[in-house]
Amino acid sequence: MLKPEECVLVIVDVQGKLAQIMDNTEGLHRQLQTLIQGAQLFEIPILWLEQLPEKLGATSPVLQNLLLQSTQPIAKHHFSGWPCLEFATALKTSTRPQVLLAGIETHVCVYQTCRDLLDQGYGVHVIADGVSSRSNDNKQLGLQMMLSHGAKLNNVESLLFELQHEAQGERFKALLKLIK
Repeated sequence: MLKPEECVLVIVDVQGKLAQIMDNTEGLHRQLQTLIQGAQLFEIPILWLEQLPEKLGATSPVLQNLLLQSTQPIAKHHFSGWPCLEFATALKTSTRPQVLLAGIETHVCVYQTCRDLLDQGYGVHVIADGVSSRSNDNKQLGLQMMLSHGAKLNNVESLLFELQHEAQGERFKALLKLIK
């Protein structure tokens, strides 16, 4: 079972016009909002990546507003986040072995980040309803590729209830409000 104190959330490249043309973009954004708020509820650090923001644009405003409450974006130019020194350093500094991975596109930037993180010894938990590609076929292929290399699959609601562990307390009440 995942424990909040062992996890870090990584959000990959949900930016600009590209974010708006993802398959089921409205559902993706809703799930990412819940995931980000859930991570904040559990005090899980968030690392937030942007691919070439000067060219691709900023993170979707609805997500950016939530993320700015606890973190700043990290700009990158590789498809994977790992070659970015600022990202790698922040992840190592967190000393958290489990990465909760979400973002776009599943079969490119999320996949390559996942592979690098697995190669570095991190446990990677891909949040299936928190990732997308321009086509569902590419999303599904990306998920299969990550699973075949050792990533684990989860979804926002299952993850948050797994982190909660018990159906009581103030955090549980806040979690219920967030999920509904």
